[in-house]
Amino acid sequence: MEKRTDKNSYTLLFAIAMTVIVGTLLAFTAQVLKDKIDENRRIEKQQNILYAMGINENTGENDVVMIPTDKVGEAFNKYIVKQIVIQGDKITDNDKAYLIDLKTEQQLAKKADYKRRLPLFIGKKDGKTYYIVPVRGKGLWDAIWGYIALDKNMVVQGAFFDHKGETPGLGANMTQRYFIDDFIGEHLLDSSGNFKGITVLKGNNDPLNNDKTDNEVDALAGATITGNGISAMLKDELNGYVPYFKNLNKK
Repeated sequence: MEKRTDKNSYTLLFAIAMTVIVGTLLAFTAQVLKDKIDENRRIEKQQNILYAMGINENTGENDVVMIPTDKVGEAFNKYIVKQIVIQGDKITDNDKAYLIDLKTEQQLAKKADYKRRLPLFIGKKDGKTYYIVPVRGKGLWDAIWGYIALDKNMVVQGAFFDHKGETPGLGANMTQRYFIDDFIGEHLLDSSGNFKGITVLKGNNDPLNNDKTDNEVDALAGATITGNGISAMLKDELNGYVPYFKNLNKK
């Protein structure tokens, strides 16, 4: 006699039941942990923004050490004096601009009738003003992102990069201090004031990055596609802020 558990219908029903149960548990867990997840995202974004403008706890030459989680909120409120959102010709103050999801905005911007929201963070440290821009792009395997601190002339004052799945020892080195610091002092505009971005270039004849007006930094060894992704990310993402900086310099 055939057992009831041997029937295909039993297997199908069991699979459906398990899918429903697991899905429900995952949804419940995500809902319970939502506040904690949101808080962790806030902390991470604020740490990265502050790092880009030089607020960190680096002590060694190769350190990339963020402000501690229990101090980041206070530091963010101290050094970030204004948050704005640029949307077309409209500029609005928004003290939650750091929560804008760049991935969502990039997807929405594919619609012809949608003007993307561009968050911008204005910081002050030691009498100097920093304009910190978040950027997001595509590396070899998955998403890459970062924060670029600029002065009013779109000269890089600091940077921070991270990734989801670049190759360890190759593209993943985009997070290393020696690469991040190469961007400091680089110009995004050419000598005529036109936006050029920054190209991560292999064999750019300037391995020490002494020339800060060539719109180039030396590439990561063995990570051409990741470097190309960083170049494209900086050009595509920062270009949207050019009108803001041009108007800033008219004042």
